[in-house]
Amino acid sequence: MKKKFFFIFFFSLALLALANGKTDKPDFKLGIERVEEFFNLFKGKRIGLITNQTGIDSLGRSSIEILHEKTNLKTLFSPEHGIRGNAREGAGIADSVDKKTGIIVYSLYGKTKRPTKEMLNEIDVLCFDIQDAGARFYTYIYTMAYAMEACARDGKTFVVFDRPNPINGINVEGNILNEEFKSFTGYFPIVQRHGMSCGELALMFNEEFKIGCNLKVIPMQGWKREDYFEDLNLMWIPPSPNIPTPDTALVYSGFCIFEGVNISVGRGTTMPFKYLGAPYIEAEALTAKLNALRLAGVFFKPAYFTPALSVYKNELCEGVQIIVRDKNKFLPVKTGIAVMYTIREMYPDKFKIYNYPAKHCGLNLLTGTDKLSKMSLSLDEYFDFIEKDEQKFLKMRKRYLMY
Repeated sequence: MKKKFFFIFFFSLALLALANGKTDKPDFKLGIERVEEFFNLFKGKRIGLITNQTGIDSLGRSSIEILHEKTNLKTLFSPEHGIRGNAREGAGIADSVDKKTGIIVYSLYGKTKRPTKEMLNEIDVLCFDIQDAGARFYTYIYTMAYAMEACARDGKTFVVFDRPNPINGINVEGNILNEEFKSFTGYFPIVQRHGMSCGELALMFNEEFKIGCNLKVIPMQGWKREDYFEDLNLMWIPPSPNIPTPDTALVYSGFCIFEGVNISVGRGTTMPFKYLGAPYIEAEALTAKLNALRLAGVFFKPAYFTPALSVYKNELCEGVQIIVRDKNKFLPVKTGIAVMYTIREMYPDKFKIYNYPAKHCGLNLLTGTDKLSKMSLSLDEYFDFIEKDEQKFLKMRKRYLMY
């Protein structure tokens, strides 16, 4: 009887897993879960770690705790949002002491965004373990790049514990950043949705863009490029307050460009980056126009929301809810551009680009070009422009793909 019960129980679990479209990947490991396999990198060395709340293993154990137990962890470094993710976007971070370990935490998002010589004096190896969002303008990858440059300067080894690109490692979208618009939201000439892991980006930054540090990447085991984060047996910890879910990261990769114009992206609501609107927009009219475009994999629904912070704080906004119907067909970058063209055409007197026509206005920095702010191209011409850059980038990144 017991045997029959256990057979039925486990068979039911298997059916439930299939029904949810998910199965465990027992061969999958994060970079941080392979410390012991690569222990020669850490043995007898003084270790520093750049991380935040997303630096955990598949059981939820902090990378700080893992390295504190297994290595001589001397120093911690905090990116934007703080080492525990407790600061808002753009807020300066002060140096501090980690309560759990008593280790000093140097801020890389305060007085400096680059590790100084003094910060690196006490370590031999600087490690990086943060979950990226998969978009060019997400700042953690430039915290990584700046740290790599500091390690090249000071002769330190740089180690990346690799993590999955949450919006898959196949799809590439957008134009290559024009270096005239280089900033902390776009430091190297890559496309808007790069389809690479942090380890792969580090390899590209180091060789293609000539950082030249002593770089070691501890790869994941068992990651497939077609995997989205939801396909993996991992916990999603929001890498920043307005990316609460992995599917938000997909929409964010195309719609963060609206931060450069007078439209709310839903910060201060329950649907950041899935709500888009402004007091001057008519929800029903915009929804009808956007759905008439028949953009792949996405549906727009009228939305009415009042942000609790950021743009249009405490003002009623009308706009759309962005509903991804098929993430494999959805093209967030092209969709975001098409939506911006549509809103500008519908509301030419009310739509504004912040700080335009200044060359380094926010929209130009986010898109890495001035072609969108000028809107001198038709939408089809703009799509042709980014598709050519996508092909160039696909060729360039081939050398650095690890999976």
